[in-house]
Amino acid sequence: MRTGNRNLRNTCLGSPMHLASTRRRAAKFLALLLLGVFVGTVFKPDAAYAWWNGDWSARKTITIDTGSAGADISDQIGTIPVLIRLDVSNFTFDSANPDGSDLRFVAADDKTPLAHHIEKYDHLLGQAFIWVSVPALKAEAQTIIYLYYGNSKASVGDNAQGTYDANMAAVYHFGEHNQPARDWTGHGNNTLNPSQADDFALIGPGARLDGQTPLQLPGSSSLAWTAGQGITWSAWVNEASLQPDAVLYSRTDGTSTVQIGIDNGVPFVAVTTPSGTQRSIAGAALTAASWHQLTMVSGSSITLYVDGAVYGTLAAPLPTLNGIAYLGGDATTGTAPAAVPAAPAAPGAAPTSPAAPTAVATTGFIGEIDELEISSIARPAGFIKFAAIGQGNNPLAGRLLSYGQEQKPASWFSGYFAVILGSVTVDGWVIIGILMIMAIVSWVVMADKISYVNRITKANEAFVDQFSHASLDLMSLDTEREQKLIEQAPLYHIYHIGAEQIRSRFAGQEGYRQKLLSASSIAAIRSSLDAGLVREIQRLNKSMVLLTIAISGGPFLGLLGTVVGVMITFASIAAAGNVNVNAIAPGISAALVATVAGLVVAIPALFGYNYLNSRIRDGIADMQVFVDEFVTRMAEVYSPRVVEPQNAAE
Repeated sequence: MRTGNRNLRNTCLGSPMHLASTRRRAAKFLALLLLGVFVGTVFKPDAAYAWWNGDWSARKTITIDTGSAGADISDQIGTIPVLIRLDVSNFTFDSANPDGSDLRFVAADDKTPLAHHIEKYDHLLGQAFIWVSVPALKAEAQTIIYLYYGNSKASVGDNAQGTYDANMAAVYHFGEHNQPARDWTGHGNNTLNPSQADDFALIGPGARLDGQTPLQLPGSSSLAWTAGQGITWSAWVNEASLQPDAVLYSRTDGTSTVQIGIDNGVPFVAVTTPSGTQRSIAGAALTAASWHQLTMVSGSSITLYVDGAVYGTLAAPLPTLNGIAYLGGDATTGTAPAAVPAAPAAPGAAPTSPAAPTAVATTGFIGEIDELEISSIARPAGFIKFAAIGQGNNPLAGRLLSYGQEQKPASWFSGYFAVILGSVTVDGWVIIGILMIMAIVSWVVMADKISYVNRITKANEAFVDQFSHASLDLMSLDTEREQKLIEQAPLYHIYHIGAEQIRSRFAGQEGYRQKLLSASSIAAIRSSLDAGLVREIQRLNKSMVLLTIAISGGPFLGLLGTVVGVMITFASIAAAGNVNVNAIAPGISAALVATVAGLVVAIPALFGYNYLNSRIRDGIADMQVFVDEFVTRMAEVYSPRVVEPQNAAE
């Protein structure tokens, strides 16, 4: 009989308790897993905010748009040096080094540095011209590059030679003062004589051509032209006034000559060979005192571009040319050869041969020139159009390149959040302060309750284990306690009430185990146990109301702060009489911070409340089961059916 009762107790008390414990541990693991996923998702830095190098404190995006919404370039472009113009409207010069040495350009993958060099950087005036090599630039697409800055320890990162591909034979920015113009490609094709500097040309400094002293370009191997070779010659020019047959560029080798010039505003290319002189078809005249890009592209024929568009053609290839080239005139410009009388012909002598043919233009160009580029290949039409739009004053330039806002490394206390928090008004901070107090209180309550529930769960398990192996004396655990752990268990508290009730009824009697309890006594003890159960339930639910207040009150307080903030924003705009998105956006975003703060209070409290409520329900169920089991065992032990062995022997 006793064995059966013990098995019954193990079945009723042991297994359900252990199953409940297992469920609680599984719920705890699941809750921690969900919390980890939530934190990892919310607080994970955005992938778009990956940072190339942590030594740089700021960056901005530069979008190159060749699509229909941008420069609308449909022809092939390829690798090209892109001119980046920085001024106070798109760049904060105080955030970078005074000499621009910390400027770095990175490709869209935010990993690959792009070669660049600075043509001009004026920190005081807030103006910079920088050339960046963008590889494989696509037509009809958007390409993003990053400009990094803000590193006082950075060394100069210029790489002029890397800015241009191997097919670029010479590039002149003309920024030198009374010195030969530098070739920035690394081929060493510096001019053979000094240039007259013009500090305010189209792209920073340029050169002034006076029509008397042309610049001489060396006849190096990298500048050698073979007959029919693909060549691209490009320069920005500003003619001071209309001139007839003004020579801008001239190169002669033996009896062959190539000239690029402007005849009363009409650009032309002229090719002279022993067979004669050919000149490109004339187009519309250009106005003087304005910048235009002239580009000659040769192959089996010659195409002349003006400002990126085809202007004229010449159905003849370039001849072989290896000699010195002249910029702003030709070999005879500025010189007046002395008149030499012709020697009389000897009687009967044959007439002399006519002189070799010469090009038609002989006048030196007067005006300004900037950004001369000579390539040893024929550049595609998209390359030429992109350069014309990106380097000049074309209206499409603003659509071709756009500059993003300054970005800081991803952080919850920088970037957009710094702007938003800086716009929060006093009333918003009051609401946010109240919500933060509610958040702290709710977090303290959750931490305390979770710790308390864990302790009593462990104590309940220890008590159940001892109670399931106890003897028929229901008061033995109350008089022979060996572990202090079970004293923390709510089940023990209820058990102790029952043991005290039984002890008080058998007080002063020997052999009280042979005594009986009447039905009314058992009912009275049951009432005492129920009262103890209620008190334990109240203890378990203590402070839980604070979580319900945080759950329901947090969002409403946040909404109140948002509504008040929006009202103040619109009232200030109405008072100022100035409506624009820059005035509205900071106030609205700051007003929404109150709603975010309310959700920050409510969401953790909601998860914590549901988790604790589940654990508390399990604890209450355990206590209710224990009360029923204790009353059942009390009725079995102290009923007439329980007879001691010595009484049975009698």
